[in-house]
Amino acid sequence: MTDIPVTASPVTDVYQRPLRDLRISVTDRCNFRCTYCMPEEIFGEKYKFLPHPEILTYEEITRLTRIIVRLGAVKLRLTGGEPLMRRDIEQLIQGLAQLDGVHDIAMTTNAFFLPQKAHALREAGLQRITVSLDSLDDATFRKINGNRSSVEQVLTGIKSAQEAGFDPIKINAVVQRGVNEDQIVELARFCRDEGLILRLIEYMDVGTMNGWRMDQVVPAQEMVERIDAAFPLKPVARNY
Repeated sequence: MTDIPVTASPVTDVYQRPLRDLRISVTDRCNFRCTYCMPEEIFGEKYKFLPHPEILTYEEITRLTRIIVRLGAVKLRLTGGEPLMRRDIEQLIQGLAQLDGVHDIAMTTNAFFLPQKAHALREAGLQRITVSLDSLDDATFRKINGNRSSVEQVLTGIKSAQEAGFDPIKINAVVQRGVNEDQIVELARFCRDEGLILRLIEYMDVGTMNGWRMDQVVPAQEMVERIDAAFPLKPVARNY
């Protein structure tokens, strides 16, 4: 692989939008088995994840990122699987933070390991965190994540991130009909009270892996109307 020079003009897609965001999946493994993402019946004990030699090293990720940043990317997002399952992930973050041209480094996590990692991530150069949290009801949350974690564990992770200086923290909630759509308002109230940004996500197909059906989708408009009925919504300025 040969490094390439900075391009004279930014790389764009077919709609002439510049390349600005880079999503880096650091592992295909996760400690949760969420029904909409990695259902237990498919990703069970016999499922074969990528062997270690096939996963990019931190040095390889950093080099590829350097090249893509030269093509116009300025925002990096680390994901998985669950990125905090990757050993010493803060070392990768430190390397990425030192790249010229990188303006923002974020991570999407289920927050299970944040109590042990939040301060180290912040010190390494991670700037933003997004946490997946689909319900505040423990029974519902356990049903969604394959009974791998309590709500309290995730809330403790969020608190740890706040104490480490991450602000604002975003919350991703995948909404499914008959599962957690009745808890949208409670989630919105919690995020408002805690100074978090809630992002409600329509349930979507992930390559026939999650048994997706259209009748399980709660449209975004319905979500907005449910919240607006509880406390009127108003537009706000962009936060970055």
